[in-house]
Amino acid sequence: MILKLNNHDVLHDEKDPLPSVTSSVRDALRLGCVAVGFTIYPGSAHCNTMYEQLRAIAEEAKASGLAVVVWSYPRGSSLSKEGETAMDVGAYAAQIAAQLGAHIIKVKLPTAHLEQAAAKKVYEATQTPIKTLAERVKHVVQSSFDGRRIVIFSGGAKSEDKNVFDEARAIRDGGGFGSIIGRNSFQRPKAEAVKFLHTIMGIYSGEIQ
Repeated sequence: MILKLNNHDVLHDEKDPLPSVTSSVRDALRLGCVAVGFTIYPGSAHCNTMYEQLRAIAEEAKASGLAVVVWSYPRGSSLSKEGETAMDVGAYAAQIAAQLGAHIIKVKLPTAHLEQAAAKKVYEATQTPIKTLAERVKHVVQSSFDGRRIVIFSGGAKSEDKNVFDEARAIRDGGGFGSIIGRNSFQRPKAEAVKFLHTIMGIYSGEIQ
């Protein structure tokens, strides 16, 4: 069980989100959790506050023997909507989470879009392969201490089976550790969901190509 230590509501517009810290490491220990969770929004005008909060929480959690799970979701007035899932931004968001002490990092699947002009020049000069989703997943994993951290990708809203399975294959082939598929599982009838999950497990295990 993981206790999420910060949260936000959806009752107001959040161009530059800053979640409230709603729980503590002590709460996680009292509940018998094995890890704490925390969301950061790189790109938000309030990102430094979140970074400082996470640094302190990660230090306390590790001292108490708990793992640290970080949702790193680029968002804010300095980023375009397309930039929230841009390759350069997503890889940097994963690296920031690793640097702040995350054992497990959750990010969104990146597109091939490059948001920052300076980063685009570097990607083009080094010819970093990012055309396929598997290549982009590999790059995010490399950005997370070269695979020394667990990187999991968010699954998003319910989608067609083929789309989810193709994403799972790309995550597997790129060296990712898996994907979050809650809505894609729970919003299906039980028999269909069980079959769906068996296929996902088969893809990640290599039994299904």
